[in-house]
Amino acid sequence: MNAFQLKFFNVMAVSLSFFMVLLLGGCSPLQPVKSASLHSYALEAQFAAAATASGNLTLLVNTPGARSGFDSARMIYLKKPHEIDYFSENQWVDNPARMLAPLLVQALESTAQYRAVVTTRSAVTADLRLDTELVRLQQEFLALPSQVRLTLRVQLIDMRSKAVLATREFDVTEPAPSDDPYGGVLAANRAVKTALQQIADFCVQESKAAEQRGGKK
Repeated sequence: MNAFQLKFFNVMAVSLSFFMVLLLGGCSPLQPVKSASLHSYALEAQFAAAATASGNLTLLVNTPGARSGFDSARMIYLKKPHEIDYFSENQWVDNPARMLAPLLVQALESTAQYRAVVTTRSAVTADLRLDTELVRLQQEFLALPSQVRLTLRVQLIDMRSKAVLATREFDVTEPAPSDDPYGGVLAANRAVKTALQQIADFCVQESKAAEQRGGKK
């Protein structure tokens, strides 16, 4: 075998080995790279349609803020106390705090206890302001079945006197129907409805108390 034939033989052997590796690995250089699918979910809640508003006060609902770590669209879960982790293929469609804003307005409107419930985009002058902070929204696998924990801190403020009328923290847990991200989403939506209904009742109670104390001029 001359030098040319030997070189040709070596080149063919290397090429054959390369294609054998590709075949055994089940891949081809012409195939697209596979990527994990990303699932996105929304926070949702339904409240009964409001009757004709009967109150005298206008309530301004500020866009909720969020504690550090809970201010993104990433879905949080815990397997150990205090150790936060994130689902890699599942996320919220938006920051949960921002998704809560229109739902909170709907919950408050459903009470029919305010002349109007407005947001920060409104030019209407308000009597009261509601500030809300998302403290936590997480699926906890500390026991089975897993559960979702939602904590919201709210503060009701008299816009005329700038006085804080009341502050409260609402903590709601809901068991997940399945121990996976989708089960957590279902539990989260139940927790949202419960928590927002509690906040709406709290605001109505404190608003009436403020009026009785002479808060309404």
